[in-house]
Amino acid sequence: MENGKVYLTLQNGKQFVGTRFGADGDVVGELVFTTGMTGYVETLTDPSYYGQIVTQTFPLIGNYGVTPDFESKKPWVSAYIVREKCNEPSNFRCEEALDKYLKDNGIIGVYGVDTRELTKIVRESGVMNAAITSKPLADLSEVKAYAVRNAVMSVTCRDVEYFGDPDGLRVVVWDFGAKDNIVRELVKRGCYCIRVPAWYTAEQILALEPRGLMLVNGPGDPAENVGIIENIKKLAGKLPVFGICLGHQLFALAMGGKTKKMKYGHRGANQPVKCLATGRVYISSQNHGYEVISSSLEGVGTLSYVNANDNTCEGFDYPQLNAYTVQFHPEACGGPQDASFLFDKFIKNMTEGKYNA
Repeated sequence: MENGKVYLTLQNGKQFVGTRFGADGDVVGELVFTTGMTGYVETLTDPSYYGQIVTQTFPLIGNYGVTPDFESKKPWVSAYIVREKCNEPSNFRCEEALDKYLKDNGIIGVYGVDTRELTKIVRESGVMNAAITSKPLADLSEVKAYAVRNAVMSVTCRDVEYFGDPDGLRVVVWDFGAKDNIVRELVKRGCYCIRVPAWYTAEQILALEPRGLMLVNGPGDPAENVGIIENIKKLAGKLPVFGICLGHQLFALAMGGKTKKMKYGHRGANQPVKCLATGRVYISSQNHGYEVISSSLEGVGTLSYVNANDNTCEGFDYPQLNAYTVQFHPEACGGPQDASFLFDKFIKNMTEGKYNA
């Protein structure tokens, strides 16, 4: 490291010079950007960012420090890039500064980079790999070869975990990289959540005698999870299902649908989604780089939501299977909370729905 300098080198050869904070070291990852103005603690601890170098488009990060708003037990980003970091946070809930939090958790940070230019490059050229190094990088072979692999199995819980009142509605939360607020939203509505690892089988899940199944968010290419998809096929129609983000994609694949990688994805807390049944538009939080191809599910389910910006698929209903899935995050913390009613719909489906298990 030279005078605190650090070098951000993109797969296309473009290089940025910034200043290091957080942990020391070098790293390679998939470069993405997120547009959230707040919620950086939730972003850092969202397992969906596994293997990714995350750029914040909002220019000042860290002004309220690190608050106890974690979505998992640790940060999952490969590295973190901001325009300006705040060294003296002010908030009554602040537990420590962002710099110390990243350092304690081994996450490399970079500040002083023109994040506007960086974001424009990703928007125009698409998501690409990048490296953060202490010295200028000449050989791009490792950067170009990088890929996010085995993501779900890397972030899933290792043991079964229990949350809420044992006398409540029993829900299996199939952990592909679950944000904790999904569990909190269910518990708040009287559910007893059993979080199980991603490698659980359909038979193991049914043996828990759940009233409903939650397919949650997670990182990586959905099509990589062949075993999970096969188990979803066995469960479809046997109990009510609610899918979010990766769970939405995996259920679509289990139903014979297709997914594809987006140019730069949707990441941030200001994505507008339109309900096709009512015409109403909701502002949503999103974090995904893959989309379900709506036409691939024609005759299987009903398209329920689309993105108001690019018309991509944002949700599907499968009424014959008592299942529905959305690409966005109705549990968003810290916001927006426009779509939290989708959890109430899940409760209704569990209490009034059909059971074939």
